[in-house]
Amino acid sequence: MANKVKVGIVGFGTVGTGVAKILLENNDIIKSKSGIDVELVSVVDMDTTTPRPLSLPQGMLSSNLADVIDNDSISIAVELIGGTTVAKDIVIEMLRSGKHVVTANKALIAEHGTELYKVARENNRCIAFEASTCGGTPVIGALRTGLAANQVNALYGILNGTCNFILSNMTDNDIDFPTALKQAQEKGYAEADPTLDINGADTAHKLTILSRIAFGRQIEFSDVYFEGIENTSIVDIRYGRDMGYTLKLLAIAERDPETDKISLRVHPAFIHDDHPLAQIEGPFNAVSVIGHAVGQTMYYGRGAGMLPTASAVVADIIEVALGNSEKLFNGQTLQSREETLEKIDPIENLTTRFYVRVMAKEQPGVVAAYSKILGDHNISISGVLQREEAEHSNIVPVVIATNATKQKNMTAALQEITDLDVITETSTCIRIVDIPEDDIED
Repeated sequence: MANKVKVGIVGFGTVGTGVAKILLENNDIIKSKSGIDVELVSVVDMDTTTPRPLSLPQGMLSSNLADVIDNDSISIAVELIGGTTVAKDIVIEMLRSGKHVVTANKALIAEHGTELYKVARENNRCIAFEASTCGGTPVIGALRTGLAANQVNALYGILNGTCNFILSNMTDNDIDFPTALKQAQEKGYAEADPTLDINGADTAHKLTILSRIAFGRQIEFSDVYFEGIENTSIVDIRYGRDMGYTLKLLAIAERDPETDKISLRVHPAFIHDDHPLAQIEGPFNAVSVIGHAVGQTMYYGRGAGMLPTASAVVADIIEVALGNSEKLFNGQTLQSREETLEKIDPIENLTTRFYVRVMAKEQPGVVAAYSKILGDHNISISGVLQREEAEHSNIVPVVIATNATKQKNMTAALQEITDLDVITETSTCIRIVDIPEDDIED
């Protein structure tokens, strides 16, 4: 006989609708695969009148939070309202009322995870959050169990479908950023206010969550350096393509095996066209995890959407019901905050290659001027590309690819280059990321 588990959902938006739909329509499948009989008994949302693409049984939907919090028969509560204020208070109430919590709220877990984990443990409950990162792609489960035997050395991810759609669209159709953003909004891949997606914050939230698990450290959102794609120019995508690179908004977590320090950052990056991550198109997500024993692994799938995200939420419900999530939640120990802070490498110490585009007056001495500045800051040039632009009679773009150097060297050099009289606008600088090849030997 299947073990019956009662569930309550708070938040009946897109994902909440998807979760309810799966639980109501696919319970037989869930039961046959897991031995768990999941019964949805209550759905709470402030808006109970807007039509949804799902009809709930009479009396299941209400605007009264107590219908979930105070219902002692509900053992698993699902938070799907989003945000970090009201949602945080609700999750704390859920835990204190004796319920395990499942959430898809990446901002909440990234910014307040440490506090919420403490509350959960004080109440002998767990928090499951597979859907908070990469939607329906089970990356968190892979890090927690599938790769548990590995020292994770690096993680490279495309974690925001909105940004990936925009950059893919710009690259494939040779269109500018405003046009690509508008098309993303028309297709439902970008919000009316896309700020948190395009400025890199959403990706940084997800990297925070993944890095905690990957490295076993008490990493906070503030530890992650992030930049967005809002200033991306089609000109740079074209030049990068000519040089054999594809532009992606990349989430990067790298561990230095010698110092054990980790670099956590999100920014636009040029990667080689032949790397699998360069082939990820449209609104899809992908994560490459490099472990000391397994080498390079890749996880790919839909990063958002009603049913893909709902699939991950329901998977968490099943794992909680089976007792697996609670064991993993209680079993994982994180390095203290004090020890973690000592191991966070600031962006200024990053060593990488750079793509630099300067708009320079076409006159003698220009190349010598910026070359001297780069040399003064210990930056060597690996290649230069210069073409005449038809719309500028006496101004030409000069594209420079550097060898590896420290970020602080490049920052200082760029300031001096921008101040040159022969430079007509602020220079563009994009990091070139050379993702290591799998070097595991059989």
